[in-house]
Amino acid sequence: MLKSLIMAPLPNAELVRNSLQLYRYLLRCCKQLPEENIRQHYKHAIRQSFKVHADEDDPDRIQQIIKRAIEDADWVMNKYKKQK
Repeated sequence: MLKSLIMAPLPNAELVRNSLQLYRYLLRCCKQLPEENIRQHYKHAIRQSFKVHADEDDPDRIQQIIKRAIEDADWVMNKYKKQK
């Protein structure tokens, strides 16, 4: 599952097991983004994504969503690290 993650934007990504943990993890990632408008954009996107997936009840699908969200967060964090 999540153990296959090679690089994660923040430590302990492998400990994310449920939607609340993922939500908190992604918001912590946002705090590391360089500009306020960028942080607000991604916070809004995170909230919208959680609303879209709020009724998901398949455990395998939830784990897929968590894995993809962490991979996407890694991509975003790397994108802005390169711009510095």
